[in-house]
Amino acid sequence: MKIAIVCDWLVQLGGAEKVLEQLLLCFPHADLFAVIDFVPESQRGFLQGKTVQTTFIQKCPFASTRYRSYLPLMPLAIEQLDVSHYDVVLSTSHAVAKGVLTGPNQIHISYIHTPMRYAWDLQHQYLKETGLHSKWRGWLARYFLHRLRIWDYRSSVNIDHIIANSEFIARRIKKTYGRESRVIYPPVDLTRFTPLAEKKNFYLTASRLVPYKRVDLIVKAFSEMPDKELIVIGDGPEFNKIKKLAGKNIRMLGYQSDNVLISYMQRASAFVFAAEEDFGLVPVEAQACGTPVIAYGKGGVLETVSDLSSEKPTGVFYKEQTVAAICDAVQVFEENAGKFMQENCVGNAARFSTGAFREKIMGLVGGSV
Repeated sequence: MKIAIVCDWLVQLGGAEKVLEQLLLCFPHADLFAVIDFVPESQRGFLQGKTVQTTFIQKCPFASTRYRSYLPLMPLAIEQLDVSHYDVVLSTSHAVAKGVLTGPNQIHISYIHTPMRYAWDLQHQYLKETGLHSKWRGWLARYFLHRLRIWDYRSSVNIDHIIANSEFIARRIKKTYGRESRVIYPPVDLTRFTPLAEKKNFYLTASRLVPYKRVDLIVKAFSEMPDKELIVIGDGPEFNKIKKLAGKNIRMLGYQSDNVLISYMQRASAFVFAAEEDFGLVPVEAQACGTPVIAYGKGGVLETVSDLSSEKPTGVFYKEQTVAAICDAVQVFEENAGKFMQENCVGNAARFSTGAFREKIMGLVGGSV
């Protein structure tokens, strides 16, 4: 059985790449395809030594740093990848990978992290955040996103089996494509995380510093609680903007290695999360370290964190993405701190192990052929 694995773009190690790593471990003889591949040599271990077959965008000017500017060409690019001689095509997609062309004698299974949010329900938010919502650029962007939605919907018809990374995304897939999907949660390498007996008196957030992560709200909230220390780990285009919002009780550490991040996760009183995520990998990793989570109660986090209504709570939810709501949630957490047991956090995280992921993926692929 010949298998091709197709992904969107390879530029850095993130949540989608951790899923790809496990797919390559499931199917070590598969060939790998992507729109572009600019992963630094120091981070290429997850590719298992694979040679990546890329598209014409790989050779376009500034593609390594401004690859998102080529989004209008990516549907065309992904359709030029020739996977016609494979029995099974397994795509892992948050953008265009699911649009790879397959024939009637092939099985196409797509692991969808999300339909393209910026093309569908979050279009208006995306246009405002990128400054593309006004004048001629706004009309051009809207027209392009309209065309992208048409292509995105039509390409979903070519998939034989759709996997969603959460119940939240399964609902989004149903709404967007009119397709049913099977939920298989992303994998977390639990062997990398162990709890520490003693916690320190600080809170932690860690994320790429981009607008939708709403780290700015967390920083503003803790700036209004000067008696509580916050550690911020992560880098991104909003770093300088957020740093200007930070009070003296907030330390912004920028990018840190996994070992440093895990060390802070193990010692933090709680991990604070403000994004509406499709799944939310980092809150699961925090729980694997025995650390409870304070999170915006929307999206995939509702499936990965158990709140105070549970017999074994692992976190607190707040209902609005506001500074006041975060402050109130921190107070609720501190009032109920004794209810959050490390063993419950670790046990909850165990549901998302790499072993469980690989067993379900291999079973689905084997049963589809």
